Amino acid sequence: MSTAGAPPFDSKEFRSLFGHLPTGVVVITGLSTSGEPLGITIGSFASISLDPPLAGFFVGRSSRTWPLIAERGSFTANILGSAQSDLCWKFAKDNNEESRFSGLDFGVSTNGSPVLPDVVATIDCTLDSTRSIGDHDLVVGMVTDFRVRNSTQPSMVFYRGKTGDARIES
Repeated sequence: MSTAGAPPFDSKEFRSLFGHLPTGVVVITGLSTSGEPLGITIGSFASISLDPPLAGFFVGRSSRTWPLIAERGSFTANILGSAQSDLCWKFAKDNNEESRFSGLDFGVSTNGSPVLPDVVATIDCTLDSTRSIGDHDLVVGMVTDFRVRNSTQPSMVFYRGKTGDARIES
């Protein structure tokens, strides 16, 4: 799809508009080829297919973290709980990877990726494909394992620039 001839618009206004659509929050974790833990906050993680089991997300092409995870070919989506804003923001900043895991008592998933403490669930994937779209890459992973780890807390959502929870009262 070509964007040639598209009318100009304000990027801040566009981002603000989409801020009215709540998104789930995950931290994608993995290991560098040398075994260092890596992680990045993502607000676009979604199920793509049941057969085969695929999940995916969009990541900015300017990310320094994602290419290091992708090199190894596997990753884990850590679904954050509503009370884990500290983890959301810690992994959202594109800073030194060591400081992201500093002081965290993290576990290990079945594919060897870090599992953050007290997350709602984890989804292990092997990298299936990546496609460049605009200024982001669409990353698709083949789901190899998934686990509910803490079902007592609601999942985190991002809405209008803030984190909150995804409780739905019936």
